[in-house]
Amino acid sequence: MGATRLLRVALLVLGCTVPSTVVAQTTPVPPPTEEERKAAFPPDLQGHAVHDDGLHFLVLADQLEWQVSDSGGGAIWDAKGWVGGDLNRIWVRTEANYQEGAFDDAEGHLLLGRNFSRWWTVVGGVRHDFTPGPARTWAAIGLQGLAPQWFDVEVTGYFGESARTALRAEVEYDLLLNDRVAVQPIFELNAFGKSDPERQVGAGLSSIEFGARFRYEIRRELAPYAGLLWHRKVFGTGDLAREQGEDVGGWRLVTGLRLWF
Repeated sequence: MGATRLLRVALLVLGCTVPSTVVAQTTPVPPPTEEERKAAFPPDLQGHAVHDDGLHFLVLADQLEWQVSDSGGGAIWDAKGWVGGDLNRIWVRTEANYQEGAFDDAEGHLLLGRNFSRWWTVVGGVRHDFTPGPARTWAAIGLQGLAPQWFDVEVTGYFGESARTALRAEVEYDLLLNDRVAVQPIFELNAFGKSDPERQVGAGLSSIEFGARFRYEIRRELAPYAGLLWHRKVFGTGDLAREQGEDVGGWRLVTGLRLWF
């Protein structure tokens, strides 16, 4: 016997009036009508539709900056973006270094990415180097995502004509000091399988860069920053730069803007 029925019996034995709320609770709820079912489940939700078929996009200009070193100054940009769904996306990456009125380095990627886990994406496509020297086109395949402790990792291998190979690895980390101020340490290295003197590239480890940028987020999408970086061309690439009378690198002061939408 249910608790409501026991309460009714007890009240009747004691000669009390049964409250209307108790009587209402014993009245069975009528089954929903067809109109009520249609109102609760409109046609666009029939079949338990999921939300992974939408088309989304992101554009991130991670570095729009001016760098100053002992050898002078120059503009740098590093931007990327994607368009697609939760699993499959088209990625675009661009990087350029503008020094003394000319592009010292410029490249672009067009990649197709597939998310294979919560935090990781495998990408494949093409990379095109515009400068320095003759243009080069590479097939690219890589892995990008968030490693444990929230390190942002991007590793890409490249395969070009004449059996050329290359590798790039980047690691970044966002350390939030408060709601507005963040520090972004960064580490990057580049390596090549064989020398390419026309593009001033030597075999082996080619360049190393590390440092940190301190940014103030006016909004999450808009943040000016300043920082200190150490960049150097090493081994064969450094030797080729010295032969051309070029600077092989050192410490750089940077200031710029980070934005996304």
